[in-house]
Amino acid sequence: MQKYRCAIIGCGGRSIRHGKAYRLVERGELVACCDLLPDARQSYAERFDIKAYADAGEMIDKEKPDLVHLVTWPDTRVELMSLVHELGVPACIVEKPIAREVADWKALNTLERITKTKFAVCHQFRWHQDLSTCREALRSGRLGSLRFLDFTARNNISDQGTHTLDYAMSLNEDSPVVRVFGTASGSEEMESGHPAPVTAEAQVLFANGVTGLWSTGYVSPQAVSDPTTWKHVRVEAYAERGRTLWEEFGRWEVVSPDGMQSGKMNDMDDWGNGNDAAQASMIEGMFDWLEDDRRPAGTNLKQSLHEWNVVQGLYASAVWRKPVEIPFDPPEDLFVQLSKALTNPF
Repeated sequence: MQKYRCAIIGCGGRSIRHGKAYRLVERGELVACCDLLPDARQSYAERFDIKAYADAGEMIDKEKPDLVHLVTWPDTRVELMSLVHELGVPACIVEKPIAREVADWKALNTLERITKTKFAVCHQFRWHQDLSTCREALRSGRLGSLRFLDFTARNNISDQGTHTLDYAMSLNEDSPVVRVFGTASGSEEMESGHPAPVTAEAQVLFANGVTGLWSTGYVSPQAVSDPTTWKHVRVEAYAERGRTLWEEFGRWEVVSPDGMQSGKMNDMDDWGNGNDAAQASMIEGMFDWLEDDRRPAGTNLKQSLHEWNVVQGLYASAVWRKPVEIPFDPPEDLFVQLSKALTNPF
């Protein structure tokens, strides 16, 4: 079986998990990596026995990858995604979040309309076995119609919050968000690698009538006993005759008229194995999409740009103190308005 050629751009800590997933990927092989830092790229290349490059364009030109992973900071999205598009790479997995501010989000909307590259954002746990079990339970009909979603993370909205929105949407068959009414507080993280308010909360209305409560930051519930901030990612779905619960670092449950199914993550080795399996399934899903245009990845660029528009709507709602309809054409200075409001809330 001929395998798809795959490459990594960005050899930092997060990229290790992308690389490890390939031991579980049947139709693809990792052939090259690229990073501006010599030590980072050489160490990564030695670890995975692949070629190392200092220049992304040179790597793509010489290696002709079918799939590229962009594992870089959010401020590089437009430049690197445009490069991947211009060089004709068939598929690309991009780390989250898809954007930082309004200008790059708008640039990526333009790219989405013209590109032939199949872009998807790396919300890899959408493919996690336990979250998939919850999704299938809701799809089966035995819980009745979905009514309400409760999705939370204790890191900020630009960091883990985009994950939880995507997971919630996957449980709701990706029905688009049509309205968001939110609030936010704390400016201390607005200049971080994942710039965002320290906390954000919102009521979310989906096109199919399902409502949701979205919470990020320290105001969010503690999902597990470990106080480590990034271990509190959860999404709970309430239906007519039951509910589902999935915690990234804890337990999962499906409660139905037939009883309860459940399981739990025992330790970080369990988490790592689950992460790698989910990442591998996402990669295989990209190959499915390459082979059949009717099978786009659930986190495709159009979907992810919609989800970031919901984030923008929440920001505007927090500044203007009223609900915002989605889709929403954000003002160019939305981030400036938000920063001012967070600094001087009254």
